[in-house]
Amino acid sequence: SVAASAGGDRNCAQREFHLPFSQRPSATGTTTDPESLSPSLLNKLIRSNLVNTTNQVEVLQRDPNSPLYSVRSFEELRLKPQLLQGVYAMGFNRPSKIQETALPMMLAEPPQNLIAQSQSGTGKTAAFVLAMLSHVDPANRWPQCLCVSPTYELALQTGKVIEQMGKFYPEVKLMYAIRGNKLDRGVKLQEQIVIGTPGTVLDWCSKLRFIDPKKIKVFVLDEADVMIATQGHQDQSIRIQRMLPKNCQMLLFSATFEESVWNFAKRIVPEPNIIKLKREEETLDTIKQYYVNCNCKEEKFQALCNIYGAITIAQAMIFCHTRKTAGWLAAELSREGHQVALLSGEMMVEQRAAVIERFRDGKEKVLVTTNVCARGIDVEQVSVVINFDLPVDKDGNPDNETYLHRIGRTGRFGKRGLAINMVDSKASMNILNRIQEHFNKKIEKLDTDDLDEIEKIAN
Repeated sequence: SVAASAGGDRNCAQREFHLPFSQRPSATGTTTDPESLSPSLLNKLIRSNLVNTTNQVEVLQRDPNSPLYSVRSFEELRLKPQLLQGVYAMGFNRPSKIQETALPMMLAEPPQNLIAQSQSGTGKTAAFVLAMLSHVDPANRWPQCLCVSPTYELALQTGKVIEQMGKFYPEVKLMYAIRGNKLDRGVKLQEQIVIGTPGTVLDWCSKLRFIDPKKIKVFVLDEADVMIATQGHQDQSIRIQRMLPKNCQMLLFSATFEESVWNFAKRIVPEPNIIKLKREEETLDTIKQYYVNCNCKEEKFQALCNIYGAITIAQAMIFCHTRKTAGWLAAELSREGHQVALLSGEMMVEQRAAVIERFRDGKEKVLVTTNVCARGIDVEQVSVVINFDLPVDKDGNPDNETYLHRIGRTGRFGKRGLAINMVDSKASMNILNRIQEHFNKKIEKLDTDDLDEIEKIAN
């Protein structure tokens, strides 16, 4: 398999990286906001299969006159046999929506640049890994593909995908450019693929010269929205990009595309093809939404218990606004005898991954969490999402995107879902009304004393 070097001693034997995540080397001195890194990383840690997205993909080609290819099978891509073998060994049978369109562009000759909007779970990492492995010439013993991730942990996760996909392509080697991976001065890397965080990659390309940036053929910038939220990363990424040759293929991915991300993407990727998810696809058609009127936190808890008593829930996720509320609620539910898992921002990434794994395995039926974990965590058997607190932004306005992400995890994979919102003041009723207006969807009132009604909505 693709061998990964990530050790302090450059001369130590190259070693395979098949440790469980908790035993991976720790990043010495990395300072990352755990809240910004969590969604994507957690997904990579816990996802065992692709999200079956129904989103329509909108493609804006750099040259509108060139034919647009999309593929329905991996065979059509004419991959090297050992890569095709790796793809199938990973359990991909056919390309996902984003892969159908993105892969022909990424693998085209001459290579094409790409900016793609892609949520986690859409097969994005596998797509750009396949592009990197396809463009590598294993006979050349120097870095040819460079992938920059916002955090150490995400870099390791991408590395894991490279190892899996390159399992039958042992000539290709992988190196981690992460803090704590100290190499002797004067060393020239022989690994063809380098993955790392912006600061270390920049040092290795400029100050330490472990990498010759002029020989890089493919540059991948992953999680651009997380990247620009981390101080210094945006500037470092731009500085890396400026060292690369003009004909280097630039691939940039981001889950969201606010204006700041767009501006950054356009600076990094010249003359791009653009793949976006069509906005109107963010549909809530398969989810029944209700609200419950309460006067205080304790009443909300009582309503929650009533709902829980009446519904045979496969599994539920409950969202709170603060860690404090989440901690209180998890303790109260445990006291009532419920199997509860708690996820919040101060936990280490590995701890969070373990909690989600237990929830996914059904060891706990209820997951209480703060916003940190609202995005992208897919657990197929979630049948009910409860907003104990409605999502608001830092100015107290409704956070429609977070609302969509939260309740979206119940109507997945074509199943019908149920979302229940707790309202405890005029202000929160106002927030709910504005959410209804935004999505143009009526949210019905639910009487939690009427248990028959609750059972009816759940079935």
